Amino acid sequence: MTKTARAHTNIALIKYWGKADEQLRLPLMSSLSMTLDEFYTDTQITASHSGNHFFLNDIEQTGSSAQRVFTYLKKLQVQFKVTGELTVKSTNHVPTAAGLASSSSAFAALAAAFCAYYKLQVDRRELSRLARLGSGSASRSIYGGFAVWQKGTDDLTSYAYALNEKPQMDLHLLAIELNQCPKKLSSTGGMKQAKSSPFFKPWLARNQEELRQMIAAVKNNDFTCLGQLAELNASEMHAINLTAQPGFTYFEPDTIKAIKLVNQLRTAGLECYYTIDAGPNVKVLCQLRNVKEITNSFVSEFKNAKIVHASFGPGISYLD
Repeated sequence: MTKTARAHTNIALIKYWGKADEQLRLPLMSSLSMTLDEFYTDTQITASHSGNHFFLNDIEQTGSSAQRVFTYLKKLQVQFKVTGELTVKSTNHVPTAAGLASSSSAFAALAAAFCAYYKLQVDRRELSRLARLGSGSASRSIYGGFAVWQKGTDDLTSYAYALNEKPQMDLHLLAIELNQCPKKLSSTGGMKQAKSSPFFKPWLARNQEELRQMIAAVKNNDFTCLGQLAELNASEMHAINLTAQPGFTYFEPDTIKAIKLVNQLRTAGLECYYTIDAGPNVKVLCQLRNVKEITNSFVSEFKNAKIVHASFGPGISYLD
């Protein structure tokens, strides 16, 4: 039997940056995301008779990446009292480890394919919780449109829910891929180090109020408020990184240049805002009428950058 699931990646507009429990991947703060149509992972699970195997983009993986997948699958098998060796084949339509949250679609698709393969009767809340055990941000990729991952207090209460899966907001995202190299410091490593910033606790204390404001912006279809909050929240996260002890950053020189360009475009009357995850690549939030002009501006400034125009994507789907 073969089961294949597709999950789309998401970009957090209110960031998750810090774990309360590393084993269970419980976050220190709640988060809100936009699921993207252009970036996704297809994951197929079949029975194996020669041990567990993990293929990513048709290349068999060994080492830490494979071990992470096998450890996760074993955890689910123990939880649901199922057995069997498995072959996992994932095709990733997201630049891996470049700050575009490839793990969100990867583990959401893996969780969904696992449940389908073993014919487990789980609802989307449970599936979100299971995906979280593989990657925190994967909890949000179960849903399309806007999703909220409530931090919860334990394994059972930390899951995402759909805020609005069919938004009417005129919201588009330009993914500006400035650097394709894997990041030198993993997200997990960055989260640990960021806690040493003297501004981490004040930022954490702001989480619920920023989340409340962002939910209101979504419900009111308020693009300006959403953009301002997303840019502020991303800037706060990266300021925490810079002020950690020792400080660090995911920014490259082109990241700063892109931030300045967003500010220049906004000053010139093209409303747009940036958000940046754990990586050097910048995502620009804008409205459809400004997509072409903003894209042209980035093309002229960054000759080698890859720019992808994305909008709202769907939740989990099954391909067989």
